Amino acid sequence: MEKPIKFSDPLFVTLVASICCLLWGSAYPFIKLGYIAFDILPEDIPSKFVFAGYRFVLAGLLLLFLFRVITKRKFELSGRQFSSLILLGVFQTGLQYMFFYVGVANITGVKGSIMNATTTFFSVVLAHFLYKNDKLSKNKVVGCLLGFIGVIIVNFHSDLLEFSFSLTGEGFVIIAALIFSITAIYAKHLTGSIDVLVITGVSLFVGGLALTLLGLLLGGRVTHFTFESTGILIYLVLLSSAAFCLWNLLLKYNKVGKVSVYNFLIPVFGTLLSALFLGETIMELKNLIALLFVSIGIYMVNRVTSRKFSNTLEP
Repeated sequence: MEKPIKFSDPLFVTLVASICCLLWGSAYPFIKLGYIAFDILPEDIPSKFVFAGYRFVLAGLLLLFLFRVITKRKFELSGRQFSSLILLGVFQTGLQYMFFYVGVANITGVKGSIMNATTTFFSVVLAHFLYKNDKLSKNKVVGCLLGFIGVIIVNFHSDLLEFSFSLTGEGFVIIAALIFSITAIYAKHLTGSIDVLVITGVSLFVGGLALTLLGLLLGGRVTHFTFESTGILIYLVLLSSAAFCLWNLLLKYNKVGKVSVYNFLIPVFGTLLSALFLGETIMELKNLIALLFVSIGIYMVNRVTSRKFSNTLEP
């Protein structure tokens, strides 16, 4: 079949995974711009929940609409499949972003980016225990360490020299990373019997609905709709639907470790795009060095998988 072959081709994986990370990286500056456009104060976590909820609800509805238009099929899910998607949405989108937003609000953006990069470590380690053909190796460990060093470099700040750790700060961001890693593997499992568009659409919609309701119950509001703020929200909806859908397709046809290592690109792209859209300096030496470390790390991990690649895909 053409699609499985294309989505497991190393160059195609690199291209699509990089696009996903570029889109997610662009979310950093656009979320900040969205807070300004919607007049959401930094400490107003409930309104941030509502803002994120609107984004994911609309992204989910868009993907479900595309499924109907492209496939011309109805949503035929068993009770067990529907329950699985509800569970995925509540945890992957709802709970993960709840921990992430609260955690980031209690620490600096620098530490938030670095702590969130632990997603790759969690994914690689979990895959080692869950899949027989996705085991840890020397090159994979070295590649992950190099990628993590790259993330530290791009986010290097004097704050990093001062050790501090709080459960509701660094702890919550790490918990969010762990939740994302677990649910990504769970989503991979579901792709064996459910269309990726449906999986992604339902999970985004359910998680977004949970975030919206939670935010509203806590007193959050997003009401300052203008041409600018609406445009930012639409862009975030489009990037979420595209990135999550493509990422789930990559996970369906590839090993978890092979795909998850690209997560190290997100803070690098985020830093570069934040500099571009927020008027900061892009061409700093640390940014180029960080990109080099991350690229070498990705190569190290994928060199293992390409050398040992077989035509048999794991379930």
